[in-house]
Amino acid sequence: MKITPLDDKILVKPQEQDDKTAAGIYLPESAKEKPVFGKVVAAGPGRANDEGKRTAVGVKKGDTVLYGKYAGTEVDLDGTQHVILREGEVLGLIQK
Repeated sequence: MKITPLDDKILVKPQEQDDKTAAGIYLPESAKEKPVFGKVVAAGPGRANDEGKRTAVGVKKGDTVLYGKYAGTEVDLDGTQHVILREGEVLGLIQK
């Protein structure tokens, strides 16, 4: 299945956390927090302004973004979890 986001929406594949802490302690599933960053899989064309022209989205496919813990809508695409966010829900870009 393929999803193309509309307007200023972004499709993100969350990146899972490590199973153990820096000290080497393994975490059970119940102790893990929801992912708050992920890789952009697709981005919409941008929101239309008052004149009808599109304002481009500030992220592109392949970017790694940081977003709020409860932001967006979770969707299941072919067995893989994804999140659809509005551009305004993105807190920042993660640069490596």
